Amino acid sequence: MTTIGLPVALGIIMFGLGLTLTPRDFARVARHPKAVIVALICQVVVLPALCFALVVLFRLPPVLAVGMLLLAASPGGTTANLYSHLFRGDVALNISLTAINSVLAVFTLPLITNLAIAYFLPGDDSLGLQLAKVLEVFVIVLGPVVLGMLVRWWKPSFADRMDRPVRIASVVILVVVIAGAIASNLDLLLENAGRLAGVTVVFCVLSLTVGYVVPRLLRVDRRQSIASSFEIGIHNATLAIVIAQTVIGSVEMSLPAAVYGVLMFFVALAFGFLIRGRGASEATDAATAEALTDDAAMDGAADTTRSDAPRER
Repeated sequence: MTTIGLPVALGIIMFGLGLTLTPRDFARVARHPKAVIVALICQVVVLPALCFALVVLFRLPPVLAVGMLLLAASPGGTTANLYSHLFRGDVALNISLTAINSVLAVFTLPLITNLAIAYFLPGDDSLGLQLAKVLEVFVIVLGPVVLGMLVRWWKPSFADRMDRPVRIASVVILVVVIAGAIASNLDLLLENAGRLAGVTVVFCVLSLTVGYVVPRLLRVDRRQSIASSFEIGIHNATLAIVIAQTVIGSVEMSLPAAVYGVLMFFVALAFGFLIRGRGASEATDAATAEALTDDAAMDGAADTTRSDAPRER
């Protein structure tokens, strides 16, 4: 399952991602540079820093701490697009961010993971992502995506027909991968279940919050901020599990991603309803303010009309 099943499973998921991408998705970045740059900085710089603080705060064992940093370095998954669609985010921006993050992850994921291993597991030469393993990450991440894009370019109708079956297969594969990761190291999971559940939920909440609040503070519009939130808050847990088990060779390191992969669905759903309710409240407040402004303007106009009217003797 580890040597053959997991890479094949991830390949299907990344191939499905490629089926949804076109060169326009990369070119779209030029039309929304601010939203993309803010989201990428949050993804590549802010989240790993937050994750590092969390694993120190929760006092995770070293191998699980590295697993959390590996998860933080993983790009957003296709599930982010679904949540963005459900809660009225800019799905086109999601697709563009996923495409760019997948390319960047080839470089940032090995870098962050190696730094985490050097800090938490110093002197362990059996772990780490050297050049050969970095090339393996490149093939695992980008190979199926490029193949999916080529299929879409060659047979767009086939790509459209395959979109739904591949999405369903991706969810099934994710469940199987998570179940396998949990079952293969159940004792370690039970020993750290409380800490892992706590740190993964807090990390997911922080990721979603940072992805939404930071763009809003920098005056990115609401739909793009929602897209950024889910792109940053929903990580590709399957990728983290595959890298941990098949590339690095540590089943224990995949446990944070496995626990996160189960809990993120519920956390992201609750967060989506929260920001949707906030958006409705903001819209109501804006409409009320506009109505009050209109009433004040009408009253002012009426007063002016009365004052300009000729006085009767």
